[in-house]
Amino acid sequence: MMEAAPLVELRGVSKYFGSVVALKDITMSVRPGEVLALLGDNGAGKSTLIKTLSGVHEPSEGSLFVEGREVRFGSPRDALDLGIATVYQDLAMVPLMSITRNFFMGREPTKGKGPLKRFDAAFAGRVAKEEMARIGIDVRDPSQAVGTLSGGERQCVAIARAVYFGAKVLILDEPTSALGVKQASMVLRYVAQARARNLGVIFITHNVHHAYPVADTFTLLNRGRSMGTFAKDKVSREEVLEMMAGGQELETLTAELAELSRGNGDSNGAARAG
Repeated sequence: MMEAAPLVELRGVSKYFGSVVALKDITMSVRPGEVLALLGDNGAGKSTLIKTLSGVHEPSEGSLFVEGREVRFGSPRDALDLGIATVYQDLAMVPLMSITRNFFMGREPTKGKGPLKRFDAAFAGRVAKEEMARIGIDVRDPSQAVGTLSGGERQCVAIARAVYFGAKVLILDEPTSALGVKQASMVLRYVAQARARNLGVIFITHNVHHAYPVADTFTLLNRGRSMGTFAKDKVSREEVLEMMAGGQELETLTAELAELSRGNGDSNGAARAG
């Protein structure tokens, strides 16, 4: 059986800000029903890569393809129109507004015509409630302020909103970073559901323990460069953790600390002898 073509693909993408190399020669892709975990510490280039995929930045070099067609995004709207939706850490929600209003923000359904056109609150509330129920969250009153929901529930509102409005690829920016175990589990469960709905998911995180259970492939970034892409059946959680931590760098540091400790021991011994 032929493998599905990538929903989105980067080929040799680099991004420069003057003399600063933010990304260098990045090649990666995500297919329908695949969860790609993009891993890296602070400063690895994750944010720049998100902004390149979502139309905020144009690549300095390389090409971007959506469903096999080369594209150039002039703005985030261009990416959204092609089904690439980004859910940022700040979620772009207004805490005092209702769940329904946050769900439809800027795209509210209306009824009536001309001067009688108005927000269709009943339809919007029903959709918001149904979409949240689909992911296992029972919203008793969709008119309640979104700020009354837990962090995990707000993340799910943002993801459900993107899916409802036609996302084919979900880019999730550190969706579990500020959540407790129970709330993170709620979000990870929805990520697994997105896979079952044949969406492509790019899950950006520095937390291997959250990424490993739901991801199919792992791309590791370090200082703007890719350390490679690894299928889950080819790499263990421990190996991913070691690459994330910089195994070689840690070995070097351990050796340096041991050498320093020996040096201090020799100095103390000489002082006592004196």
